[in-house]
Amino acid sequence: MPLPERQLINRIRRTADKLGAAIGDDCAVLDLPRGHKLLLTTDFSLEGIHFRREWHPADSVGHRCLARGLSDIAAMGGIPRWAFLSLALPGALPQRWVDNFMSGLLKLARQYNVELAGGDTAQSPHGVLADIVVAGSVARGGAVMRSGAKPGDFLYVTGQLGVSVVALQELRAGKKLKPSRYPQHFYPDPRIAVGQFLREHQLASAMIDTSDGLSTDLKHVCDESGVGAVVDQIVLPALPSDESFRHALHGGEDYELLFTVPPDRVRRLPERIAGIPITRIGGMTKDRQLKLWMPDGTTRPLKPEGWQHFAQR
Repeated sequence: MPLPERQLINRIRRTADKLGAAIGDDCAVLDLPRGHKLLLTTDFSLEGIHFRREWHPADSVGHRCLARGLSDIAAMGGIPRWAFLSLALPGALPQRWVDNFMSGLLKLARQYNVELAGGDTAQSPHGVLADIVVAGSVARGGAVMRSGAKPGDFLYVTGQLGVSVVALQELRAGKKLKPSRYPQHFYPDPRIAVGQFLREHQLASAMIDTSDGLSTDLKHVCDESGVGAVVDQIVLPALPSDESFRHALHGGEDYELLFTVPPDRVRRLPERIAGIPITRIGGMTKDRQLKLWMPDGTTRPLKPEGWQHFAQR
């Protein structure tokens, strides 16, 4: 059973104080750097939807909880600064699980100099519910939006796609996985440095993270920018497997960055940024349709088949 609320908050506070957190008042008092705008994002982590305790170690759940918000900040080219955690816990949950959850979350927070600045706790009638709010900043006028892509821009993605969904399939099949086998699933690394590099060097015209799957997130960019896109299947950075291209197109929780680059800036784009490989996978078009360029030279419609809550399955 978790500690009583006051003791639990004090325990979290003592741990978070090592990061310089200022927990204890009704509100956090925060200072933005001069000339910066506030970035704010929120994400749920729900037991049975985003994780299962029998599959994911508690520190992995905490890590993934914060990583979701950090990845959103990365997609804007921003600097993450503060996190707020609201945690609802079932009465039968061991306190050790809570401690390990916080350990995973705070370890990632330390990596990116993020301060845990507040939150809330409650008792859940069923599973664990964690709501993370991440606040960051970006120079005024510098945020990379989803709406900036233009016809003729090239389309790029970071890292490797489809790894997380492969791990999920193996877990669903009853396999016991060591987190070290699929670190991208259990301990995803938000592309903070990549997003900041693209913003600082004014390379990306539009950007989004691939938390819902490339096909779905690309549709978001196209809708916001009023453009279409063609994706070259053969160059997708996918795992070598029978379903690799499908996983790369539609598998979510990769937390890579998908971004567009105008033709006159392509020469300035390195092959790797902060050690992460960058792959050109297609380009943006005028016709507002999503298409997949096949190995035989033909194209077919690309439907957004990534994750979508409330979708009929």
